[in-house]
Amino acid sequence: MSAATAPGIRSVLAIPAFRRLWTAQFVSVFGDFLAFYAVSSYISFRLHGSPRQVTMVMVAFLLPFALFGPIAGVFVDRWDPRRTMIASDLIRATLVLAMVFARAPWQFYAVFAVLSSISTFFVPAQSIVTPLIVPREALISASAAMQQTLQVVRMLSPALAGALVGFLGERSCYYLDSASFAGSAALIAGIVLPAERPHQNKNVKSVVVDMNSGLKYVLLHPVIGFVVVAIAAATFAISAFASLLAIYVRDILHAGPTIYGATGAMVGAGSLAGSFAVSAVVRRMKHSSWLILIGLIGIAASVVMLAGTSFTPVALAACFFVGLGASLIVVPAFSLMQSEAEPEMRGRVTSISWALFAASQSVAIFFAGDFAARIGIVLVYYGCAALMIVFAAAGWLRLRKLT
Repeated sequence: MSAATAPGIRSVLAIPAFRRLWTAQFVSVFGDFLAFYAVSSYISFRLHGSPRQVTMVMVAFLLPFALFGPIAGVFVDRWDPRRTMIASDLIRATLVLAMVFARAPWQFYAVFAVLSSISTFFVPAQSIVTPLIVPREALISASAAMQQTLQVVRMLSPALAGALVGFLGERSCYYLDSASFAGSAALIAGIVLPAERPHQNKNVKSVVVDMNSGLKYVLLHPVIGFVVVAIAAATFAISAFASLLAIYVRDILHAGPTIYGATGAMVGAGSLAGSFAVSAVVRRMKHSSWLILIGLIGIAASVVMLAGTSFTPVALAACFFVGLGASLIVVPAFSLMQSEAEPEMRGRVTSISWALFAASQSVAIFFAGDFAARIGIVLVYYGCAALMIVFAAAGWLRLRKLT
Protein backbone atom coordinates (compact mmCIF):
# COMPACT_ATOMS: atom_id res chain seq x y z
CA MET A 1 0.00 0.00 0.00
CA SER A 2 1.42 3.34 -0.95
CA ALA A 3 1.25 5.85 1.85
CA ALA A 4 3.13 8.79 0.39
CA THR A 5 0.22 11.13 0.93
CA ALA A 6 -1.05 9.67 4.19
CA PRO A 7 -2.63 12.30 6.47
CA GLY A 8 -1.18 12.74 9.94
CA ILE A 9 -2.70 11.73 13.25
CA ARG A 10 -4.13 15.19 13.86
CA SER A 11 -5.99 15.01 10.57
CA VAL A 12 -7.52 11.64 11.33
CA LEU A 13 -8.55 12.77 14.82
CA ALA A 14 -10.34 15.69 13.21
CA ILE A 15 -12.86 13.20 11.76
CA PRO A 16 -15.76 13.32 14.28
CA ALA A 17 -16.76 9.66 13.94
CA PHE A 18 -13.18 8.42 14.36
CA ARG A 19 -12.65 10.76 17.31
CA ARG A 20 -15.61 9.11 19.01
CA LEU A 21 -14.22 5.65 18.26
CA TRP A 22 -10.75 6.63 19.49
CA THR A 23 -12.16 8.13 22.70
CA ALA A 24 -14.28 5.03 23.28
CA GLN A 25 -11.19 2.84 23.01
CA PHE A 26 -9.23 5.07 25.39
CA VAL A 27 -12.00 4.93 27.99
CA SER A 28 -12.66 1.20 27.80
CA VAL A 29 -8.99 0.13 27.56
CA PHE A 30 -8.14 2.29 30.58
CA GLY A 31 -10.90 0.57 32.53
CA ASP A 32 -9.65 -2.85 31.42
CA PHE A 33 -6.11 -2.15 32.60
CA LEU A 34 -7.38 -0.93 35.97
CA ALA A 35 -9.36 -4.14 36.43
CA PHE A 36 -6.45 -6.32 35.31
CA TYR A 37 -3.99 -4.71 37.72
CA ALA A 38 -6.54 -4.85 40.54
CA VAL A 39 -7.07 -8.59 40.03
CA SER A 40 -3.33 -9.24 39.79
CA SER A 41 -2.81 -7.24 42.99
CA TYR A 42 -5.60 -9.11 44.79
CA ILE A 43 -4.26 -12.55 43.84
CA SER A 44 -0.65 -11.58 44.57
CA PHE A 45 -0.94 -9.70 47.84
CA ARG A 46 -4.24 -10.69 49.43
CA LEU A 47 -4.36 -14.35 48.38
CA HIS A 48 -0.55 -14.75 48.22
CA GLY A 49 -1.00 -16.60 44.95
CA SER A 50 1.74 -18.34 42.99
CA PRO A 51 3.27 -16.88 39.81
CA ARG A 52 1.26 -19.39 37.76
CA GLN A 53 -1.98 -18.24 39.42
CA VAL A 54 -1.17 -14.64 38.50
CA THR A 55 -0.24 -15.39 34.88
CA MET A 56 -3.38 -17.49 34.47
CA VAL A 57 -5.37 -14.25 34.53
CA MET A 58 -3.81 -13.30 31.19
CA VAL A 59 -4.18 -16.82 29.85
CA ALA A 60 -7.88 -16.80 30.74
CA PHE A 61 -8.23 -13.59 28.74
CA LEU A 62 -6.28 -14.86 25.71
CA LEU A 63 -7.73 -18.35 25.23
CA PRO A 64 -11.24 -17.27 24.13
CA PHE A 65 -9.67 -15.23 21.31
CA ALA A 66 -7.77 -18.31 20.17
CA LEU A 67 -10.72 -20.70 20.53
CA PHE A 68 -13.80 -18.65 19.64
CA GLY A 69 -12.44 -15.70 17.66
CA PRO A 70 -12.73 -17.28 14.19
CA ILE A 71 -16.36 -18.24 14.86
CA ALA A 72 -17.20 -14.76 16.17
CA GLY A 73 -15.77 -13.21 13.00
CA VAL A 74 -18.25 -15.13 10.86
CA PHE A 75 -21.20 -13.58 12.68
CA VAL A 76 -19.65 -10.10 12.80
CA ASP A 77 -19.38 -10.12 9.01
CA ARG A 78 -23.16 -10.72 8.90
CA TRP A 79 -24.27 -8.24 11.59
CA ASP A 80 -24.38 -4.48 11.89
CA PRO A 81 -20.92 -3.63 13.33
CA ARG A 82 -21.99 -0.57 15.32
CA ARG A 83 -24.80 -2.43 17.07
CA THR A 84 -22.44 -5.34 17.71
CA MET A 85 -19.94 -3.02 19.43
CA ILE A 86 -22.64 -1.35 21.54
CA ALA A 87 -24.12 -4.68 22.61
CA SER A 88 -20.66 -6.02 23.44
CA ASP A 89 -19.86 -2.98 25.60
CA LEU A 90 -23.15 -3.14 27.50
CA ILE A 91 -22.84 -6.87 28.16
CA ARG A 92 -19.27 -6.43 29.41
CA ALA A 93 -20.33 -3.48 31.59
CA THR A 94 -22.63 -5.89 33.41
CA LEU A 95 -20.32 -8.91 33.46
CA VAL A 96 -17.33 -7.09 34.94
CA LEU A 97 -19.35 -6.39 38.10
CA ALA A 98 -19.19 -10.11 38.86
CA MET A 99 -15.59 -9.53 39.98
CA VAL A 100 -16.95 -7.53 42.91
CA PHE A 101 -18.17 -10.84 44.36
CA ALA A 102 -15.21 -13.01 43.26
CA ARG A 103 -12.92 -14.36 45.96
CA ALA A 104 -10.99 -17.37 44.59
CA PRO A 105 -8.58 -17.19 41.61
CA TRP A 106 -10.72 -19.52 39.49
CA GLN A 107 -13.64 -17.13 39.83
CA PHE A 108 -11.57 -14.30 38.37
CA TYR A 109 -10.39 -16.60 35.57
CA ALA A 110 -13.99 -17.43 34.74
CA VAL A 111 -15.04 -13.78 34.60
CA PHE A 112 -12.09 -12.82 32.40
CA ALA A 113 -12.78 -15.75 30.07
CA VAL A 114 -16.42 -14.69 29.61
CA LEU A 115 -15.46 -11.03 29.16
CA SER A 116 -12.90 -12.02 26.56
CA SER A 117 -15.45 -14.18 24.74
CA ILE A 118 -17.66 -11.10 24.33
CA SER A 119 -14.63 -9.08 23.22
CA THR A 120 -14.11 -11.49 20.33
CA PHE A 121 -17.16 -9.83 18.75
CA PHE A 122 -16.13 -6.25 19.56
CA VAL A 123 -12.62 -6.34 18.05
CA PRO A 124 -13.55 -7.47 14.51
CA ALA A 125 -16.57 -5.15 14.52
CA GLN A 126 -14.22 -2.24 15.23
CA SER A 127 -12.02 -3.32 12.32
CA ILE A 128 -15.07 -3.10 10.05
CA VAL A 129 -16.15 0.31 11.34
CA THR A 130 -12.76 2.02 11.00
CA PRO A 131 -12.47 1.80 7.17
CA LEU A 132 -16.09 2.99 6.88
CA ILE A 133 -15.35 6.26 8.70
CA VAL A 134 -11.68 6.82 7.79
CA PRO A 135 -10.34 7.30 4.22
CA ARG A 136 -8.10 4.49 2.99
CA GLU A 137 -5.02 6.74 2.83
CA ALA A 138 -5.53 7.71 6.51
CA LEU A 139 -5.81 4.17 7.90
CA ILE A 140 -2.16 3.98 9.00
CA SER A 141 -2.55 7.23 10.97
CA ALA A 142 -5.74 5.84 12.52
CA SER A 143 -3.83 2.70 13.52
CA ALA A 144 -1.03 4.84 15.00
CA ALA A 145 -3.55 6.85 17.02
CA MET A 146 -5.07 3.65 18.44
CA GLN A 147 -1.61 2.31 19.28
CA GLN A 148 -0.70 5.53 21.07
CA THR A 149 -3.83 5.24 23.16
CA LEU A 150 -2.87 1.74 24.23
CA GLN A 151 0.66 2.73 25.21
CA VAL A 152 -0.37 5.85 27.12
CA VAL A 153 -2.86 3.77 29.08
CA ARG A 154 -0.26 1.07 29.67
CA MET A 155 2.11 3.61 31.22
CA LEU A 156 -0.45 5.50 33.31
CA SER A 157 -2.78 2.75 34.53
CA PRO A 158 -0.41 0.87 36.91
CA ALA A 159 0.13 3.97 39.08
CA LEU A 160 -3.56 4.89 39.10
CA ALA A 161 -4.62 1.31 39.78
CA GLY A 162 -2.16 1.08 42.65
CA ALA A 163 -3.49 4.29 44.16
CA LEU A 164 -7.13 3.20 43.79
CA VAL A 165 -6.45 -0.21 45.31
CA GLY A 166 -4.51 1.36 48.16
CA PHE A 167 -7.14 3.97 49.07
CA LEU A 168 -10.46 2.50 47.90
CA GLY A 169 -9.79 -1.21 47.40
CA GLU A 170 -9.90 -3.43 44.33
CA ARG A 171 -13.65 -3.08 43.87
CA SER A 172 -13.27 0.58 42.87
CA CYS A 173 -11.38 -0.55 39.77
CA TYR A 174 -14.14 -3.00 38.82
CA TYR A 175 -16.79 -0.30 39.14
CA LEU A 176 -14.71 2.06 36.99
CA ASP A 177 -14.20 -0.65 34.37
CA SER A 178 -17.96 -1.18 34.21
CA ALA A 179 -18.51 2.55 33.82
CA SER A 180 -15.87 2.68 31.08
CA PHE A 181 -17.75 0.08 29.03
CA ALA A 182 -20.98 2.04 29.43
CA GLY A 183 -19.19 5.23 28.36
CA SER A 184 -17.72 3.48 25.34
CA ALA A 185 -21.19 2.27 24.29
CA ALA A 186 -22.58 5.80 24.57
CA LEU A 187 -19.78 7.22 22.40
CA ILE A 188 -20.15 4.52 19.73
CA ALA A 189 -23.92 5.05 19.65
CA GLY A 190 -23.24 8.54 18.29
CA ILE A 191 -21.27 7.24 15.27
CA VAL A 192 -23.22 7.38 12.01
CA LEU A 193 -22.33 4.70 9.46
CA PRO A 194 -23.42 4.42 5.82
CA ALA A 195 -27.04 3.26 5.61
CA GLU A 196 -25.97 0.30 3.47
CA ARG A 197 -22.66 -1.25 4.37
CA PRO A 198 -20.67 -1.72 1.13
CA HIS A 199 -20.18 -5.36 0.12
CA GLN A 200 -21.76 -6.67 3.31
CA ASN A 201 -21.63 -10.46 3.52
CA LYS A 202 -25.17 -11.38 2.54
CA ASN A 203 -24.33 -14.73 1.00
CA VAL A 204 -24.88 -16.53 4.28
CA LYS A 205 -23.63 -20.11 4.34
CA SER A 206 -22.94 -22.42 7.26
CA VAL A 207 -20.68 -21.11 10.02
CA VAL A 208 -18.07 -23.77 9.25
CA VAL A 209 -18.02 -22.94 5.52
CA ASP A 210 -17.70 -19.21 6.17
CA MET A 211 -15.01 -19.77 8.80
CA ASN A 212 -12.99 -21.99 6.47
CA SER A 213 -13.29 -19.48 3.64
CA GLY A 214 -11.96 -16.79 6.00
CA LEU A 215 -9.02 -18.97 7.05
CA LYS A 216 -8.10 -19.73 3.43
CA TYR A 217 -8.41 -16.06 2.55
CA VAL A 218 -6.03 -15.02 5.35
CA LEU A 219 -3.41 -17.69 4.63
CA LEU A 220 -3.43 -17.33 0.83
CA HIS A 221 -3.63 -13.54 0.57
CA PRO A 222 -0.10 -12.35 -0.37
CA VAL A 223 -0.06 -9.30 1.94
CA ILE A 224 -2.41 -10.31 4.76
CA GLY A 225 -0.80 -13.76 5.07
CA PHE A 226 2.61 -12.17 5.51
CA VAL A 227 1.31 -9.59 7.99
CA VAL A 228 -0.48 -12.17 10.15
CA VAL A 229 2.50 -14.54 10.29
CA ALA A 230 4.86 -11.65 11.08
CA ILE A 231 2.73 -10.42 13.98
CA ALA A 232 2.26 -13.96 15.30
CA ALA A 233 6.04 -14.45 15.32
CA ALA A 234 6.59 -11.07 16.98
CA THR A 235 3.87 -11.81 19.54
CA PHE A 236 5.49 -15.14 20.42
CA ALA A 237 8.94 -13.62 20.85
CA ILE A 238 7.77 -10.55 22.78
CA SER A 239 5.54 -12.65 25.06
CA ALA A 240 8.43 -14.99 25.86
CA PHE A 241 10.64 -11.96 26.48
CA ALA A 242 8.07 -10.22 28.70
CA SER A 243 7.11 -13.29 30.73
CA LEU A 244 10.76 -13.80 31.75
CA LEU A 245 11.60 -10.12 32.24
CA ALA A 246 11.13 -10.16 36.03
CA ILE A 247 13.48 -13.15 36.34
CA TYR A 248 15.96 -11.47 33.98
CA VAL A 249 15.99 -8.37 36.18
CA ARG A 250 16.47 -10.47 39.30
CA ASP A 251 19.09 -12.97 38.04
CA ILE A 252 20.97 -11.12 35.29
CA LEU A 253 20.76 -7.47 36.35
CA HIS A 254 20.65 -8.37 40.07
CA ALA A 255 18.06 -5.62 40.59
CA GLY A 256 14.62 -5.39 42.18
CA PRO A 257 11.03 -4.27 41.58
CA THR A 258 11.96 -0.67 40.77
CA ILE A 259 14.11 -1.67 37.79
CA TYR A 260 11.51 -4.25 36.75
CA GLY A 261 8.89 -1.51 36.66
CA ALA A 262 11.29 0.68 34.71
CA THR A 263 11.75 -2.01 32.03
CA GLY A 264 8.00 -2.15 31.45
CA ALA A 265 7.81 1.64 31.29
CA MET A 266 10.63 1.72 28.74
CA VAL A 267 8.85 -0.80 26.51
CA GLY A 268 5.73 1.37 26.69
CA ALA A 269 7.72 4.53 25.96
CA GLY A 270 9.35 2.88 22.96
CA SER A 271 5.98 1.78 21.62
CA LEU A 272 4.57 5.26 22.03
CA ALA A 273 7.57 6.83 20.29
CA GLY A 274 7.29 4.27 17.51
CA SER A 275 3.65 5.04 16.86
CA PHE A 276 4.57 8.71 16.36
CA ALA A 277 7.52 7.79 14.14
CA VAL A 278 5.45 5.54 11.87
CA SER A 279 3.13 8.37 10.87
CA ALA A 280 6.11 10.48 9.82
CA VAL A 281 8.23 7.78 8.19
CA VAL A 282 5.42 6.15 6.22
CA ARG A 283 4.99 9.32 4.14
CA ARG A 284 8.42 8.65 2.62
CA MET A 285 7.88 4.94 1.97
CA LYS A 286 6.26 3.48 -1.10
CA HIS A 287 5.11 0.36 0.75
CA SER A 288 4.46 0.50 4.51
CA SER A 289 4.77 -3.31 4.68
CA TRP A 290 8.55 -2.88 4.69
CA LEU A 291 8.24 -1.26 8.11
CA ILE A 292 7.15 -4.65 9.46
CA LEU A 293 10.47 -6.18 8.38
CA ILE A 294 12.37 -3.32 9.99
CA GLY A 295 10.37 -3.89 13.18
CA LEU A 296 11.15 -7.63 13.20
CA ILE A 297 14.87 -7.00 12.75
CA GLY A 298 14.79 -4.20 15.33
CA ILE A 299 13.19 -6.40 17.97
CA ALA A 300 15.66 -9.21 17.24
CA ALA A 301 18.63 -6.85 17.64
CA SER A 302 17.17 -5.40 20.84
CA VAL A 303 16.63 -8.82 22.41
CA VAL A 304 20.20 -9.82 21.51
CA MET A 305 21.36 -6.56 23.10
CA LEU A 306 19.36 -7.41 26.23
CA ALA A 307 20.64 -11.00 26.42
CA GLY A 308 24.24 -9.88 26.06
CA THR A 309 24.35 -7.36 28.91
CA SER A 310 24.11 -7.22 32.68
CA PHE A 311 24.42 -3.42 32.71
CA THR A 312 21.10 -1.86 33.69
CA PRO A 313 21.21 1.28 31.48
CA VAL A 314 21.90 -0.86 28.40
CA ALA A 315 19.08 -3.23 29.34
CA LEU A 316 16.67 -0.31 29.73
CA ALA A 317 17.70 1.05 26.33
CA ALA A 318 17.13 -2.40 24.81
CA CYS A 319 13.62 -2.50 26.30
CA PHE A 320 12.89 0.88 24.72
CA PHE A 321 13.94 -0.43 21.30
CA VAL A 322 11.83 -3.57 21.76
CA GLY A 323 8.80 -1.32 22.19
CA LEU A 324 9.86 0.82 19.22
CA GLY A 325 10.17 -2.26 17.01
CA ALA A 326 6.79 -3.54 18.14
CA SER A 327 5.12 -0.33 16.97
CA LEU A 328 6.83 -0.58 13.59
CA ILE A 329 5.09 -3.94 13.22
CA VAL A 330 1.70 -3.35 14.81
CA VAL A 331 0.76 0.07 13.38
CA PRO A 332 1.27 -0.71 9.66
CA ALA A 333 0.09 -4.30 10.10
CA PHE A 334 -3.39 -3.44 11.33
CA SER A 335 -3.82 -0.68 8.77
CA LEU A 336 -2.76 -3.11 6.01
CA MET A 337 -5.26 -5.72 7.18
CA GLN A 338 -8.05 -3.16 7.12
CA SER A 339 -7.14 -1.74 3.73
CA GLU A 340 -6.17 -4.95 1.92
CA ALA A 341 -9.02 -7.18 3.13
CA GLU A 342 -12.20 -7.32 1.07
CA PRO A 343 -14.98 -5.50 2.98
CA GLU A 344 -17.09 -8.64 3.36
CA MET A 345 -14.10 -10.49 4.87
CA ARG A 346 -12.84 -7.91 7.38
CA GLY A 347 -14.54 -9.42 10.41
CA ARG A 348 -13.13 -12.87 9.72
CA VAL A 349 -9.68 -11.54 8.83
CA THR A 350 -9.45 -9.66 12.14
CA SER A 351 -10.85 -12.47 14.28
CA ILE A 352 -8.64 -15.15 12.71
CA SER A 353 -5.62 -12.88 13.09
CA TRP A 354 -6.38 -12.24 16.75
CA ALA A 355 -6.86 -15.98 17.27
CA LEU A 356 -3.35 -16.64 15.94
CA PHE A 357 -1.89 -13.82 18.04
CA ALA A 358 -3.60 -15.08 21.19
CA ALA A 359 -2.46 -18.65 20.52
CA SER A 360 1.14 -17.48 20.01
CA GLN A 361 1.07 -15.46 23.21
CA SER A 362 -0.50 -18.28 25.24
CA VAL A 363 2.07 -20.82 24.05
CA ALA A 364 4.92 -18.43 24.85
CA ILE A 365 3.61 -17.73 28.35
CA PHE A 366 3.13 -21.43 29.07
CA PHE A 367 6.49 -22.69 27.86
CA ALA A 368 8.97 -19.81 28.22
CA GLY A 369 9.48 -20.51 31.92
CA ASP A 370 10.11 -24.22 31.35
CA PHE A 371 12.67 -23.54 28.61
CA ALA A 372 14.37 -20.89 30.74
CA ALA A 373 14.67 -23.38 33.61
CA ARG A 374 16.32 -25.92 31.29
CA ILE A 375 18.65 -23.82 29.12
CA GLY A 376 18.68 -20.41 30.82
CA ILE A 377 17.05 -17.07 30.09
CA VAL A 378 19.91 -15.84 27.92
CA LEU A 379 19.62 -18.74 25.47
CA VAL A 380 15.83 -18.37 25.35
CA TYR A 381 16.28 -14.70 24.42
CA TYR A 382 18.80 -15.60 21.71
CA GLY A 383 16.35 -18.19 20.40
CA CYS A 384 13.57 -15.57 20.23
CA ALA A 385 15.88 -13.25 18.30
CA ALA A 386 16.79 -16.02 15.86
CA LEU A 387 13.09 -16.72 15.27
CA MET A 388 12.51 -13.06 14.41
CA ILE A 389 15.41 -13.06 11.94
CA VAL A 390 14.09 -16.19 10.21
CA PHE A 391 10.64 -14.65 9.75
CA ALA A 392 12.17 -11.34 8.64
CA ALA A 393 14.17 -13.17 5.96
CA ALA A 394 11.10 -15.09 4.80
CA GLY A 395 9.10 -11.86 4.72
CA TRP A 396 11.78 -10.10 2.70
CA LEU A 397 11.70 -12.83 0.06
CA ARG A 398 7.91 -12.63 -0.08
CA LEU A 399 7.76 -8.84 -0.30
CA ARG A 400 10.33 -8.79 -3.09
CA LYS A 401 7.91 -10.82 -5.21
CA LEU A 402 5.04 -8.47 -4.40
CA THR A 403 6.92 -5.25 -5.15
